Order: sequence, then structure tokens, then C-alpha cells
Amino acid sequence: MNKKDLRKKYKTLRQLLSDDEIEDKSLAIANRLLSLDVWEAIYFHLFLTIEEQKEIETEFILQILAGKDKEIVVAKSNFETLEMTNYLLTDNTKFQKNDYNIYEPVDGIEVPTTKIDVVFVPLLAYDTKGNRVGYGKGFYDNFLSKCREDVIKIGLSFFESDEAIDDVFETDIRLDYCVTPMTVYNFQ
Repeated sequence: MNKKDLRKKYKTLRQLLSDDEIEDKSLAIANRLLSLDVWEAIYFHLFLTIEEQKEIETEFILQILAGKDKEIVVAKSNFETLEMTNYLLTDNTKFQKNDYNIYEPVDGIEVPTTKIDVVFVPLLAYDTKGNRVGYGKGFYDNFLSKCREDVIKIGLSFFESDEAIDDVFETDIRLDYCVTPMTVYNFQ
């Protein structure tokens, strides 16, 4: 299936999920993450949930990271350059919603991409090879291309993988893992 069709399919499937299903599946994903061998890392980049898109509730992951005393990094998007600026999440971090309903830090301590060890990657769909489909702007492919080569890329999805994405581009960056409520996919 091509990316356009996959976006449509998975946006529709997400809209069919109730709030209780989203919460239960998000908690299951967070618990399943504990089985990964990534917890020695220090800097974890986490996306913040866009509730209107019925995304995974990352609050559970945030709690795990805080409980493990990890450095949590959140991003602010520039829709003109399609780049993200990364900030350390602290007790003083103030957030505001942007025009796309994404909570973003207003300002703070900037974290260079080369410091980041693990990135939790938002997605709509992914295939059995670790290719992913996002919202189509290229923010994460752009961001991940600037990270260290050994950065660990973990997709989070309510759904199991599709067999293949037909229109994968050379600039698309594959996941190392994808975690669902039922499965941990390892693409390494």
C-alpha cells in the first residue's frame, strides 16, 4: 500500500478507538517498552500527544522516564523550515499549543541532537522492515538524519505492522523497534 492510502486507513482506524481503548493500549505500550534494552541511555526524546489525532498517550512513558531519572527531551517545530528544536524538559518548562494542536515548549535549555540516545517516534503506519509513515511533513526524517548514527529509534503504534510500504524514499529513516500493545518488533 502507498503512504497516502496508509495514512487514510490508519487515521480512520484511530478515530474508531474510544478514549478508554486509547488509554488501555497506551498503558500496554508503555509497559511493553520496559522489556527493551535501552534503559542505560540518558537522553530520551519523547513526542507529546496530539489528542485530536487520537495519538498514543505518552504521559505513561513520561512517568517511566521520570521515575528512572532520565533526561527527557521535547521538541518545538518550525513549519517553515520543517525542523525541530529540542529542549530539556524541566519543572520550569512552559508549554503552549501551536496551530496544529501540538503542545510545544515555549523556550528552555536547548539540547543538541547529538546528545540524544533514544527517540520515541510518532507514526501512523509501519511495515515489517521498519519503514514508517508519519503525517507527511518529514519532520522526523529530517530530525533523525541529524542524530547520531547509533541513536535508537522506537516507533509506537496501536496497531500491528502492514506487510510493506510501496513508496519508501531514500531519505526515509527506518525504525529500530516498533512497540504495540501486543508486540515488540525488532528491525535491527
